[in-house]
Amino acid sequence: MKKLSFAEAVESCLMQKMAEDHSVFIMGEDVQMMRLNILARFGKNRVINTPISEAAFTGAAIAAAMSGLRPVVEVMLVDFIGVAADSFLNNASKLFDFSGGKWNAPVVYRCACGGGYGDGGQHEQSLWGWLAHIPGISVVVPSNPIDAGGLLYAAIEHDHPVFFLEHKLLAQNWLEYMGIGGRSTVQFDVPEDGAWGEVPKKWTPIPLGKLNVVREGKDITLISVGVGVHRCVEAASKLEEVSISAEILDLRSISPLDIENILQSVRKTGAVIIVDEDYKEFGLSGEIAAILAENQIEFKYGRVCTEKTIPFNRESEDETLPNVARIIHMVKKVVS
Repeated sequence: MKKLSFAEAVESCLMQKMAEDHSVFIMGEDVQMMRLNILARFGKNRVINTPISEAAFTGAAIAAAMSGLRPVVEVMLVDFIGVAADSFLNNASKLFDFSGGKWNAPVVYRCACGGGYGDGGQHEQSLWGWLAHIPGISVVVPSNPIDAGGLLYAAIEHDHPVFFLEHKLLAQNWLEYMGIGGRSTVQFDVPEDGAWGEVPKKWTPIPLGKLNVVREGKDITLISVGVGVHRCVEAASKLEEVSISAEILDLRSISPLDIENILQSVRKTGAVIIVDEDYKEFGLSGEIAAILAENQIEFKYGRVCTEKTIPFNRESEDETLPNVARIIHMVKKVVS
């Protein structure tokens, strides 16, 4: 095992997969600048700069995938994927079904997501609930370096479109590129266990749709992804002081969802809180509640989500996004 940062793990996996499979290539805005190590090794034919037109290059990626290639498309920020919605909403996601299984689109859309560093509501959304709502699309959100590499490996091998979302508080290079600039007074709450960690010498796939039990507990189940997992771990440590034992599930994959292990945990604890940095209405938190109800499980329920447009003001932003204090408050409310 070796220790890498979150961003280094992603790049390490990309380089290994590109060496193993010559059909894998990278395309997107500024990728030759942002992926210098990969560019130096594989050249401009496999690290392709595109114009600043998300609609154009995401559409081109589908054609490339249909011809037998496996593009990793860097859309930079998931907020910008709205510009390219037609390509994945009406084309990539439906290609397999509409062609009777004759065509598929093995495209990986790699996007940074998440807030907590002061860049406002047009650059800090998560949107995984919106993306997972579309049939035919998989959505993965790793919370640490070893999962980032393993899930990316599986995403590239997957024969259908996958959104690979990287929370910017876990990938320091994104903060340096997007968030820090001249704002030396802004502090970033980067979870150390997510930003750095041990990884294998050689990457192997982590199956999509398989959650990880981060911590076992008996009183309540906390479910989250990305940075939210680390907020839950911190909250659970503090809840121990008042004799509340929290089990923590890192979904890793939102679509497909590991329903069986969610059911198993909530059957055991009888209570659940969804910590979701995406929007509250019509999202992941409500979907999990519906699944539990459909399976006739009796449970106490709460959720800690982003409930409005993310503001620029840092203090207001911290109050808007899920945080440790909000999680602890909700746990005590639900358990009591």
